[in-house]
Amino acid sequence: MEPFVYEALSSRVVFGRGRISEARDELEKLGAKRALVLSTPEQEKDAQALASSLGPLAGGVFSQAAMHTPVDVTNQAMVVVSDKSIDAVVSIGGGSTIGLGKAIALRTDMPQLAIPTTYAGSEMTPIIGQTEDGVKTTQTTLKVLPETVIYDPELTYTLPSFIAGPSAMNAIAHSVEALYAQDRNPIVSMLAQASIEALATAVPNLMSDTLDSEARANAQYGAWLAGACLASVGMAIHHKICHTLGGTFDLNHGAVHCLMIPYTAAYNRDHASEAMKQTASALGVDDAPGGLYDLMLLSNKQKSLRDFGLTESDLDRAATLAVKNPYYNPRPVEKDAIRSMLQDAFEGVRPM
Repeated sequence: MEPFVYEALSSRVVFGRGRISEARDELEKLGAKRALVLSTPEQEKDAQALASSLGPLAGGVFSQAAMHTPVDVTNQAMVVVSDKSIDAVVSIGGGSTIGLGKAIALRTDMPQLAIPTTYAGSEMTPIIGQTEDGVKTTQTTLKVLPETVIYDPELTYTLPSFIAGPSAMNAIAHSVEALYAQDRNPIVSMLAQASIEALATAVPNLMSDTLDSEARANAQYGAWLAGACLASVGMAIHHKICHTLGGTFDLNHGAVHCLMIPYTAAYNRDHASEAMKQTASALGVDDAPGGLYDLMLLSNKQKSLRDFGLTESDLDRAATLAVKNPYYNPRPVEKDAIRSMLQDAFEGVRPM
């Protein structure tokens, strides 16, 4: 066995149906006195209900979280933090809301309680991506890692399939990339394979019109593992290209990850053969990019970059941006090769 380094991050995880009822107890463990509950506008009712359950620990609700964590939204939230003497944040929602909580923690170092309602996995990572003037940048710092996470699968029961499917594929993307990341190690690889298997098994049932509570729980479990993988190892071309596309063209975060994972896996196929074998095994298929493509077709409304409304000139811009300050990747990040990959995704063809 090759030498490796594994660094576990410190987060408290509370998992199980109905455990959102323990939010107040968890805040008290963090020493919070006045917590700001965060959400997107669509989940404001959930945020208000949660704030009511917190009693005197609730310092208010801010419901303007947005995709890609715009800096101007964080600035608005910081005004509320100051005016209401907030000393902790509670993020209920998906990656947009949890991203806002991280942005506040980055500026204040206050504790976070994250309550995810999707499968984004951001709650388990010390990574934050923020967007300003159309450019999305990321950084890694333990200041943004939530101290406590409550996973309550019941909170995902009302998540519609058109959100649940891409969100689960977003989590799969974290785990696939962890298998060939620069800091990969046997522990993370084990978690990544378990994550891919749990999520891939759940995805078809997430797309059903009938609620499958066990599939919802498995998906959230897989998303937790995926987030832990992303937190432990670096990112590569998949996250770089999705950050570029999402931040530059304001594309839906989960949907663009869902679309691109078959193509980024194919980009690395010949340079990360062991990772592709591990992914294929977890998916129960012979070819990893092909298996990911089939799951993408099943779960994503947008089957191509063209479906997002992009043009071929947008692909040129994205390729140029993607090769600037590239993340580590097993295959060299070259503009022409990236442009070719984007063309395949634009046309929605099966990756070969």
